[in-house]
Amino acid sequence: MKTRHSSSPSVIVIGGGLAGIAAARALHDASFQVLLLESRERIGGRVCTDYSFGFPVDLGASWLHGVSKKNPLAPLIGKLGLPLYRTSGDNSVLYDHDLESYALFDKDGNLVPQELVSGVGETFENILEETSKVREEFSEDASIRNAMSIVFERNPKLRLEGLANKVLQWYLCRMEGWFAADADTISLKCWDKEVLLPGGHGLMVRGYQPVINTLAKGLNIYLGHRVKKINRRSNGVKVTVENGKSFFADAAIVAVPLGVLKSNTITFEPRLPEWKEEAIADLGIGIENKIALHFERVFWPNVEFLGVVAETSYGCSYFLNLHKATGHAVLVYMPAGQLAKDIEKMSDEAAASFAFLQLKKILPGASDPIQYLVSRWGSDVNSLGSYSYDTVGKPHELYDKLRIPVDNLFFAGEATSANYPGSVHGAYSTGLMAAEDCRMQVLKRYGELDLFQPVMGQDTLASVPLLISRM
Repeated sequence: MKTRHSSSPSVIVIGGGLAGIAAARALHDASFQVLLLESRERIGGRVCTDYSFGFPVDLGASWLHGVSKKNPLAPLIGKLGLPLYRTSGDNSVLYDHDLESYALFDKDGNLVPQELVSGVGETFENILEETSKVREEFSEDASIRNAMSIVFERNPKLRLEGLANKVLQWYLCRMEGWFAADADTISLKCWDKEVLLPGGHGLMVRGYQPVINTLAKGLNIYLGHRVKKINRRSNGVKVTVENGKSFFADAAIVAVPLGVLKSNTITFEPRLPEWKEEAIADLGIGIENKIALHFERVFWPNVEFLGVVAETSYGCSYFLNLHKATGHAVLVYMPAGQLAKDIEKMSDEAAASFAFLQLKKILPGASDPIQYLVSRWGSDVNSLGSYSYDTVGKPHELYDKLRIPVDNLFFAGEATSANYPGSVHGAYSTGLMAAEDCRMQVLKRYGELDLFQPVMGQDTLASVPLLISRM
């Protein structure tokens, strides 16, 4: 793809995560010359299924949010026969879990009564409803934490004490995990703008990698090619990678993570418009990590998740029980926000020890893990964050601004999805949208645009029922 051939439209896709892979797949199937450049030595991006335990463990994305045919990924997952383990139904206060199968403990290892957990959950929902009233009253934005403080001042009965307050902090901790950010940075005005698809939430039992591999089959992918400069011209684009090599095409799709765009490690010539640079700067990028602990045997309760309550959301803990969904003796500790940043300063061994220490507080007889895995999405130069969120004082429309093309540059990724930010199906759908926008513009230039051709991605897969279980 060093030179363009006028007879065959060409596109360079930058970034081999799900958005980039989806875009490349769609354009390849539309008979474009497609080259995908990926900085890592693997494809998948923030989808990262690790097999070093002898079975799949997702260190990045692991849930399908919206287990129904309305999810754009459902046809592909159904056709591949990939099983899902449903962890919640619709409208759960915990998002990707409900209160059907869990165990919460205090730091002394005492089990928190389920009646208290349920009652505090109702209070937390009431608090969030009251924050909506605060939002309507004030023209200026505030953080979720500040809004909660105002609610407590107005409604002292909603202020909890003792163990109940610790449980409330745990609910807040799980909300922070959903956004991968601390409550004092999450926008009151925009925190609930995301569209939640019906069907609840399901874990990918065999991991997301089969989805990536299927979409990538037959594509022209260059691994270990870190893009440093994107030069857009009237007749195409020139993309230069770290070793100085350049590639040319009619157009490019930029599908790198928001954190990478924020780092300014990719130079755009000419510069991107000011409104695009502002969108990149103002959207939030959060951090949530996973520390997977593999044990020789199961010694914990047969529940979907374990939690530790504390005086602050920072001090709370959450463990996902993979044994419940997959049959493997693995607990996954999932810190988010400032706690995740602090743990990233530790070595892998120290991070795993920290996670195990949280477990020992509630299960003193816990046996040592035989293996562990630690993700570092915040410090990984290929991601520099886990996923996007709305920060205080910034409009939700920034997602749309990030998606809008600039000349022959198109943009894709979860941070370009106003409806489904931070999700795998959001990344996938924006990859398809960018591919279609790119196809139409390039073919228009070639004089070959068929306005009656079906939009890519809408007629490719027959509907196959999803394989869903819950034990």
